[in-house]
Amino acid sequence: MTESLLKEYLDEAQLEQWHQLVDPAAHIVLTGHAGPDGDALGAALAMYHYLKMLGKDVRVVMPNLYPDFLAWLPEANRIILAHARPDEAQALMQEADLVFCLDYNAPNRLEEAAPLLLQSPARRIMIDHHLKPERFCQLAISDARASSTCEIVFSLLWQLGAFSQLGREAATCLYCGMMTDTGAFTYNSSNPALYFMIAQLLLKGVDKDRIYRRVYHNYSEKRMRLMGYLLYEKMEYLGHRRAAIITLTRDEMTRFAFRKGDAEGFVNLPLEIKGTRLSVSLREDTEKALIRVSLRSTDTFPCNRMAEKYFNGGGHLNASGGSLQMSMEEAVKLTRRAIDDFAEMLLGHPVAPVQHNE
Repeated sequence: MTESLLKEYLDEAQLEQWHQLVDPAAHIVLTGHAGPDGDALGAALAMYHYLKMLGKDVRVVMPNLYPDFLAWLPEANRIILAHARPDEAQALMQEADLVFCLDYNAPNRLEEAAPLLLQSPARRIMIDHHLKPERFCQLAISDARASSTCEIVFSLLWQLGAFSQLGREAATCLYCGMMTDTGAFTYNSSNPALYFMIAQLLLKGVDKDRIYRRVYHNYSEKRMRLMGYLLYEKMEYLGHRRAAIITLTRDEMTRFAFRKGDAEGFVNLPLEIKGTRLSVSLREDTEKALIRVSLRSTDTFPCNRMAEKYFNGGGHLNASGGSLQMSMEEAVKLTRRAIDDFAEMLLGHPVAPVQHNE
């Protein structure tokens, strides 16, 4: 049967542990990583709908603001932002008897909000798809082969027999998370089970075309001009390495009236150049003295290995990230070194070593 494609994440002992944690919980808080994306929000809001269906008192607490193009998600207006309402967020975390850690594998992914989690007396359940999860939860449901955390949440709800009871709102949240974490199903999305899930979500009344427009066709004129500026003025194309680097500074963000989420998808654009296997985006953080690094690759090039070695990060084979505490000029030099170091893998043949004298 088609349902056999779905993975059952809970064995008998874990299923019992799930019920021991969830069933008696009166006050539940759902959390996602800092800079929440479509997958973090989608997973949290889908779980919100499920737990509300069980009659639970449920709140969603995110460390900071999510992109404007995700504000339409059902119940997104109920999300409490810890950086904007710290006292309320802290009170909720202290009152909670169960916290879900969704789409992150370590407390430091919450950044400044990490103490809220670590100081909470609540027990914890992790649901995540990133590599190398840390052990900070009583129950960890982790699968780095899953394309998104929403994919795992779908399978869990299916295994629990709850999916049939969910409505279009929860299904919309799950679909949005799956779509955004695969670049609209253009990478990390070859598992046949994913398309069975999509079919089931469509049967719930999900309007996939409208979701796509709301996410990818929902930007300002300034953002469009910023994209053109970055491609024409700021993209460094390294054809001899089949790679590209894009940089974005705070001054440039101010010039183009940058809003949270405006840089979404920019790192993917150089991959449209024939033969390009790697794209690296370097963006100055708007609040901290550091550089946000995003990496995207095609085929089998492991941008997660590059992220771990050079950018204090990690992630998936074709989509990874990290950060650097240095100037933009230094970050660009380091990125060039990283690309030269991985040149043999990028080109598919041995490359003479490069000397860097700067």
